[in-house]
Amino acid sequence: MLHKMECGSLCTGHVAEGCRHCIDGSKMVLFVTGRCGWNCYYCPVSLEKKGKDVIYANEGRVYTDEEIIAEAEAMDATGTGITGGDPLLDMDRTVHMIHLLKDRFGKGHHIHLYTATIDPEKAKRLQDAGLDEIRFHPPESVWTEMSSTRLRETVESLDIDVGVEVPALPHRERELNALVAYCREVGVDFVNLNELEFSESNWDMMEAYGYSVRDELSSAVDGSRETAVAVLKANKRADVHFCSSTFKDGIQLRRRLIRRAEHTAKPYQQVTEDGTLVRGYLYAKDLGAAESELRSMGVPEDMYEVLQDRIEVAPWILEDIADSVEHRCYLSEQYPTADGLEVERTPLNRMCQTS
Repeated sequence: MLHKMECGSLCTGHVAEGCRHCIDGSKMVLFVTGRCGWNCYYCPVSLEKKGKDVIYANEGRVYTDEEIIAEAEAMDATGTGITGGDPLLDMDRTVHMIHLLKDRFGKGHHIHLYTATIDPEKAKRLQDAGLDEIRFHPPESVWTEMSSTRLRETVESLDIDVGVEVPALPHRERELNALVAYCREVGVDFVNLNELEFSESNWDMMEAYGYSVRDELSSAVDGSRETAVAVLKANKRADVHFCSSTFKDGIQLRRRLIRRAEHTAKPYQQVTEDGTLVRGYLYAKDLGAAESELRSMGVPEDMYEVLQDRIEVAPWILEDIADSVEHRCYLSEQYPTADGLEVERTPLNRMCQTS
């Protein structure tokens, strides 16, 4: 039976445990390497990561174990998705990451991993390290020839959940149906179809394969959703899940941002319903004098902080006093992430016009 989920996502059976953590916004994304030897034309990994041996925890680049743990703690992560690139190209690092997370957060911290490498020996090593779920990304070239891979052998050798996750390429219903059928035959626990998305790094595929953008509000490729729906309808007895592009932004990212903001926001920062932070900034040449001015106006000491080049003031307070000070005052709406991406900046007084 076809079940409707949030933001256009669909499923025909159960949803994988790793997906549940994602739906809750409680999954940390741990990008362990950008190295990959598969060169899939549809890969949307950003240019700053693709092919590069870098590590990211959610949006922030990390260099130490402590930074990874700090990001997981900042969002109170209940699980982690290990991805790349292909994590199996650096087995020692990937195994270390699994041990790191399990040792710090316990066996209940769910870890799933994405890889295009179907290798039972490597998969068994990951399972022994504590991996809870593995998701294979077979390239399009083998979707109708999965018997030539070691998927059956891998499934039979593992006790953890095994899934297959691929993009719903437009007009590839036949190939995807063949893939789902083989997965059912060999005992794969679930198949995930992701709505195909364009990015800066895979934009060449749009012209090469005659793809077009679905609409102006998303990065989805037209026809991908229709292909996925057709595959789900043809495989109602299988456990197939379609994850829409709008779900990733409208549900997954939003809930993760809210979760992180609620755990990291300081008393003088405001959390919005979308999980962004509103921060008040006061710029002055003499920060010490400006701080004294704030105190004389009755601003509590726990409602502001003197930074290197400005004073951060609770936004609701800064709005009230902006017209009474001779300093530039702004509201800044930002993502509560490591990069602190600014979404919008709003000037609060006439001093902003003279800067």
